[in-house]
Amino acid sequence: MIKIAPVNLRSFKQKVRHHKKKFKRFLTGLGKKAPPGLEVLTAKLEKEVWKEVDCLSCANCCKTMTPTFTPADIKRISAHFGETPDAFKKKWLKRERGGDRDWINKTEPCQFLNMDDNKCSIYEIRPSDCAGFPHLPKKMKDFAHIHKQNVELCPATYRIVEKMMAAMDQSGSRQ
Repeated sequence: MIKIAPVNLRSFKQKVRHHKKKFKRFLTGLGKKAPPGLEVLTAKLEKEVWKEVDCLSCANCCKTMTPTFTPADIKRISAHFGETPDAFKKKWLKRERGGDRDWINKTEPCQFLNMDDNKCSIYEIRPSDCAGFPHLPKKMKDFAHIHKQNVELCPATYRIVEKMMAAMDQSGSRQ
């Protein structure tokens, strides 16, 4: 079994500062016009990335972001705590400002994150937004706008975009 090196958030944040504009420009291009074979490349690179990035050594998503809680999430998680959905929302959630006014965490870091080991205390019933994060297997073209945000916060997203840019440079298919 290969040992994955822990994520060094300080080093990661420095790399993000240095490459952020270039990565966002690249993702904007993908959102406008994806090259042929992008989904096959994404699937290949995603497998590589998860061999390189240890989420439990990072948990930056849980520390700096909040998921959107769907009605199904609220129902499932509140039942786990033996609370009504309304009581759960009152205790843990708030309405997002503007936009769709989704239900989000009241606090950051996430109240369900165990800061000692970066594990989620409700992992088995976590919000669907958390279960899908960082949304790498989604269609890269359709999720480019989400990856533009996540590239700054998630080492796995950063790494897949970095690998994608290198692969496209080598194949000459980069915009």
